[in-house]
Amino acid sequence: MNIYRIITTKRYFSLLLSAALVLLIMMGCKKKTEENNLPVVKMDENVEAEVGDSTVYGECIDAAMNSLTLLTNSGDTVEYVFVGEDGDADVQGGQFQGDKMAVIGVIGKDENTAQKVINITSLMGRWTSLDKNFEIKDGGVVESNVTAESNPYTSWKIFNGHLILSKDTFDIVNLDQDSLYLENDKGIFAFKRQL
Repeated sequence: MNIYRIITTKRYFSLLLSAALVLLIMMGCKKKTEENNLPVVKMDENVEAEVGDSTVYGECIDAAMNSLTLLTNSGDTVEYVFVGEDGDADVQGGQFQGDKMAVIGVIGKDENTAQKVINITSLMGRWTSLDKNFEIKDGGVVESNVTAESNPYTSWKIFNGHLILSKDTFDIVNLDQDSLYLENDKGIFAFKRQL
């Protein structure tokens, strides 16, 4: 009987230790995703989308692997799925709860399908390349950090899924924590995040 009690106690402590280890790992993972070192974005909720712009702007209130729930700037809650008849959505900059997002999609009868998702919070910050050094700031402002730059960017906006920097229109090919790749008819431009 004592041997049975010792074995049962060892199993109990082993199970308890395993559960504590799993809990610590989960807490560590959660903390890591919350510390993304990206700037906080404050968008004016009263700003309406421009005429001709099909983009829906808002805050990510829930994100899953194949869907995103957005609290729009007009106060509506809209859920988008990423897989539709045209394939998977182009998600740039990730999707994190509380981040400001720009979504281009199709509002359907049964479900809404995202075609392109741009994380505006991830887009904000200082970007550098061989000939450019600029900071994308809140309110559509771009500040150049190179005084000798011939054509510095001074403004930005998202329009129908494209990033417009001053007069140049780009498609966002890749946006992640530390790199930004933009493409237009002149080529692909690579930028690195400067902290």
